[in-house]
Amino acid sequence: MFESLKGKLKNLFKKGSAEPKENKDDTEQRTASVTDATSAGTTIAEIKDDVPKDAPEPQLSRKERAKLIKQEKAAAKERKRDETELVGDSGKKIKEGGLDDVLWELEIALMEADVALPVVNEITSGVKEDLMGKRYARGHSLDEVVEISLKNSISEILKFNEFDFDAWAEARERPIVVMFVGINGTGKTTAIAKIANRMIKKGRTVVLAASDTFRAGAIEQLTIHSERLGCKIVKHSADADPAAVAFDAIEHAKAKRKDVVLVDTAGRMQTNSNLMDEMKKIKKVAKPDLVMFVGDSLAGNDAVEQARAFDAAIGVDAIMLTKIDADSKGGAALSIAHTIGKPIAFVSNGQEYDQLVKFSAEWMMARLFDD
Repeated sequence: MFESLKGKLKNLFKKGSAEPKENKDDTEQRTASVTDATSAGTTIAEIKDDVPKDAPEPQLSRKERAKLIKQEKAAAKERKRDETELVGDSGKKIKEGGLDDVLWELEIALMEADVALPVVNEITSGVKEDLMGKRYARGHSLDEVVEISLKNSISEILKFNEFDFDAWAEARERPIVVMFVGINGTGKTTAIAKIANRMIKKGRTVVLAASDTFRAGAIEQLTIHSERLGCKIVKHSADADPAAVAFDAIEHAKAKRKDVVLVDTAGRMQTNSNLMDEMKKIKKVAKPDLVMFVGDSLAGNDAVEQARAFDAAIGVDAIMLTKIDADSKGGAALSIAHTIGKPIAFVSNGQEYDQLVKFSAEWMMARLFDD
């Protein structure tokens, strides 16, 4: 049941080319790309000692993972059974007038959750087309039928938008390089520190690359995070070539057999063509395994447009949303994912290092629909 709606929503939220490309080691090409910077006398700044403080988090055993998968399949089967029992060939016929009234209420609820209007229209139009003229079992209300249809369909589709960053990182060759992009004020530097903390807790060594050389404050902020976390930082002077910083950080990680390189970048407005050219150069030099867009969940349509601009200019592989603790619902996650068709890896829900939530369909559904 509702297969046509699910098919449409799959196309709406599909990840496209979200899976990051393989990063092949090519030191000679990296060196050639930063000749200008290194010939100008750019050097690696002070490198701080890396002393991880926390033990790795326990991992699920194979038996526990199998049990979890079995439970998820059982829950999906139960949802499908509920749909089948509600809508069929007998009972009350669904008429357009009543359906429009219910859908209007759903539209309001989704917009109040900060879901972008085009996404709202696509969802409600699909529900209407799928249910029109069908019948639902007596003893149930039309509101109940439409709401269950909507929730189940969105839940199924959101599962395609999940990205298991930890599993992805585990399968990559070292050092893993993650490049973070987004405008200033979104909490990008703190987001990088949270990812670093997550990696350190899993027993991995981390190098931070202070490639936001446009602001001296950004270098200082990342340095403070490196000291608190006990991880390496590679930094040059303000106004240095940001691609050279990324290059040096990656070369250091290779030489010292470090596991992860997290590259901070400048965040001037996304309409600034110089910024986008700078991002392209960093990406060309660093050859990141993953480009993570960091967006402010409170920015509404601005966050959507920022994600679109960065994806069009350099390509985004995954999304991280900040300030979700101040956002009543979190519909920005749904809107941005729809706009650029890439998965959401994490949402940040506070200022502390461990206040980082792995995105899931269940989390999104609870934010959208729970009172």
